[in-house]
Amino acid sequence: MDHPLRTRRGLLIVLSSPSGAGKSTISRKLMAEDPTITMSISATTRGMRPGEVADVDYHFVDDATFQNLVDTDELAEWAYVFGHRYGSPKEPIKEALKNGVDTLFDIDWQGTQQLEYAFRTDLVRIFILPPSMEILEERLRKRGTDSESVINDRMRRAAAEIGHWAEYDYVLTNDDVDQCTQKVRAIVEAERLRRERQPYLLKTVRELVERPN
Repeated sequence: MDHPLRTRRGLLIVLSSPSGAGKSTISRKLMAEDPTITMSISATTRGMRPGEVADVDYHFVDDATFQNLVDTDELAEWAYVFGHRYGSPKEPIKEALKNGVDTLFDIDWQGTQQLEYAFRTDLVRIFILPPSMEILEERLRKRGTDSESVINDRMRRAAAEIGHWAEYDYVLTNDDVDQCTQKVRAIVEAERLRRERQPYLLKTVRELVERPN
């Protein structure tokens, strides 16, 4: 257990991938294995889907409310995704960082770029690739939730999203979801130990070197 006075700074963990590449499954597995990681709750203008809970899965808002969040600079990032707007409220992010809480973001490259601008040193960017485009399409079809036109649109978008892979700190191929999740977990554990995320170290080192003889 960490010393109570040795509270590290929180971490912002971004998982991005084309739709169907597995980032949502990996996110759920990661949080199930490590309850200290919380999911960022985005605001969105899309309607609530069956089984979703307001202010747990998303903050569901209308267009006018979302625009007010944009105008008042209350969002750390936001983007249009398949005709709807999604955004991450800024204040909960700041509070989590201060309290040493790690926050997981399921966002695309557009949101990642904006989050990087606002919180660069606190950000860890992970991109998940599918094993192949054929397997990606197969996964989308197995969902059974999208029409043919939506699947085709997602496949076109996937190629564009994959083109941004080099903007991320880590790139993993999800050919086995359990193995990929463990790789993400290893990245998170290593990033937690980075010097800049442990502000108490300066005091610790001073106490060590200034110890009286």
